[in-house]
Amino acid sequence: MRELILRQKQILFFILAGGLSAIVEIGSFKVFSTYLPHFFPPETNFHGIHYPFSNIFSTICGILTNYFLSIWFVFERGKHSKRKEFVYFMAVSFISTLFSLGFFQIFYSYIFKENISLIFYTLSPEMISKIAAILLVSILNYSVKKKVIFNG
Repeated sequence: MRELILRQKQILFFILAGGLSAIVEIGSFKVFSTYLPHFFPPETNFHGIHYPFSNIFSTICGILTNYFLSIWFVFERGKHSKRKEFVYFMAVSFISTLFSLGFFQIFYSYIFKENISLIFYTLSPEMISKIAAILLVSILNYSVKKKVIFNG
């Protein structure tokens, strides 16, 4: 029973850490996608890729936030050294970033074409695509980070 409670607690903390990291990633994406095209106009469509640098920079912000929250609140230390653990975490995050960028392009190009109006805010297709990509990749991230990096 204790193990089940600890497991549920870990999943809850992972969701909270992921949620905070997603807020950082989505917020920074909003900032980058709003201001970066003023300095680099091809950002909105760079050789057929929409918002590549905004995606990359915001994902880096989210990854770093997630790393520190994960080691402080979510996972216990694994069998790896801190250095090796960080390298593995970044490698998994890099692969996840590639998946996230791919999913974003698919969502933005083919699925989310219109704004979604909420009571207090309107979500643009690029924001909806970013959120959907984050949610999809987070499932993969939890599994790999728990099994491979932190040996849970």
